Amino acid sequence: MKRVLVVDDSRLQRRILSASLSKWGFEVLEAESGREALEICRQSPPDLVLSDWMMPEMDGLEFCQAFRAMERESYGYFILLTSKSEKGEVARGLDNGADDFLSKPVSASELRARIAAGERILRMERELTEKNRLITETLDELQALYDSLDSDLLEAKKLQQSLVPERYRDFGSADLSLLLRSSGHVGGDLVGFYPISDTRIGLYGIDVSGHGISSALMTARLAGYLSSSSPEQNIAMQKQLDGSYEPLPLDEVAAKLNQLVLGEMETEHYFTLLLADVDLATGRVVMVQAGHPHPLVQRADGTIEQSGPGGLPVGLIEGAHFEVFERQLHAGDRLLILSDGVVECPDANGAQLDEEGLEEIIGGLKDMRGTNLLEALIWKLTDFAGGRDFPDDISAILLEYQGDAGAI
Repeated sequence: MKRVLVVDDSRLQRRILSASLSKWGFEVLEAESGREALEICRQSPPDLVLSDWMMPEMDGLEFCQAFRAMERESYGYFILLTSKSEKGEVARGLDNGADDFLSKPVSASELRARIAAGERILRMERELTEKNRLITETLDELQALYDSLDSDLLEAKKLQQSLVPERYRDFGSADLSLLLRSSGHVGGDLVGFYPISDTRIGLYGIDVSGHGISSALMTARLAGYLSSSSPEQNIAMQKQLDGSYEPLPLDEVAAKLNQLVLGEMETEHYFTLLLADVDLATGRVVMVQAGHPHPLVQRADGTIEQSGPGGLPVGLIEGAHFEVFERQLHAGDRLLILSDGVVECPDANGAQLDEEGLEEIIGGLKDMRGTNLLEALIWKLTDFAGGRDFPDDISAILLEYQGDAGAI
């Protein structure tokens, strides 16, 4: 506290107070009326005001109200000087913005004590103001960082979605539809397909453990290992002596991925996998399941089958064994490969949809096809979840088999 304003219509009283304040090292300003004091406050805002209560034109209470209404960068401490001692009058002064009272005639020792109390309050107020300023600046910096991160994540989401450039493909003998829906900006799910031969395609559904950026980066790397455009980069394909490419057995592909994760990737992530080799001419589907939910086959008559060996996730245990199994599709049948974000979707009470709930939903969507069926599945899951955001990523592959041989 440095600057004190003394307001009193008595010149003698002002001089007495100013003398003590100056002796104590304060810069003292004087005003003989409330209106003159207000003008001084506008030009040189005081840290503390000592104002007489009883003054002509504008009394101390009116001046205090006007003082409180002024815009200030910091708090101003206000002491009323009065001969009033009734509790009701003191309460009225506090209601009008006064911080303290001094009875006239003013004792120098009591005045010093009251000013010291005011200094402590002002010091705490200014420390709090400074802390609030620092907090505000920090929050502004954090908001700027968040906005920048949010912008980067939006771009990352676009890049991750670009890993699935085709959401629908008509193969003649079968229609293929893909769905990728992250629970956040980016996620750990990935679906896709790659050509094997003129009548065969590979399908893969992947769910990397965890969520967020690190999981998304791993999906990007895995997308490169199962490239649809460069067979020489696809670990599921093997180059022959004549320069052509042939598919590796799916259990060997899963084993190679397992070794890559454990031996070359410095990560704690693992992932579940459903890898399929589909013969579009015959409807024969060879699959390997590594911890991924069971594939769902809906027959032409609406009957639903869900089964598989289960298996260990990829990248969890050295030397893990993966089992190959088969399904036969006939005209009108369809194959669904889903991530666990579907069957583990919780309702309002936390109960999961599970396989029975999934069968009920898919059974009710029997007459829908392609991407419309997948979007309807999302709507059904949203209803099941009570309209809340999904806690996990959701991905799906839908293969609808017509039964006629086609070419890729």
